[in-house]
Amino acid sequence: MDWQEVCEHPDLQNLPFKIEMNERGQIVMSPVKVYHSAFQGKIAALLYLHLPGGSVLSECAIQTIKGIKVADVAWASPDRFESIKEETACSVAPEICVEVLSLSNLDEQMDEKRNLYLKSGATEVWFCDEKGRIRFFDSEKETRKSVLIPDFPENI
Repeated sequence: MDWQEVCEHPDLQNLPFKIEMNERGQIVMSPVKVYHSAFQGKIAALLYLHLPGGSVLSECAIQTIKGIKVADVAWASPDRFESIKEETACSVAPEICVEVLSLSNLDEQMDEKRNLYLKSGATEVWFCDEKGRIRFFDSEKETRKSVLIPDFPENI
């Protein structure tokens, strides 16, 4: 099964889960709690406020070397968005990819996801924990703040 088939499969519509695919083409689903959705909305609104020229994307499917991963929130510049807007899954990651963490997320899983987004073209990856604290990463390390949006709050 490929990502297009997953997106169009009638049994997979309107599920209360985030769906991704691993490198073996297997579907991976993760349930989310209400706080997760609330933080997604707050982050999306703040991205739009701070970078109004680009496109804010929720549940953004990104093709990686280990299958389709779905960023909870992403931001793409006008040029990047123009190149990906017709795709089923982004062939190149938006510049900012954000993950809202759940208690079930393991550190090694999130480290891998961060690296996959960066290898797919993201400039920054952010993690928002269950308390609303945001950690920022560039291609080399964790940073104290976002390089693209230096005044983005560290807590939401």
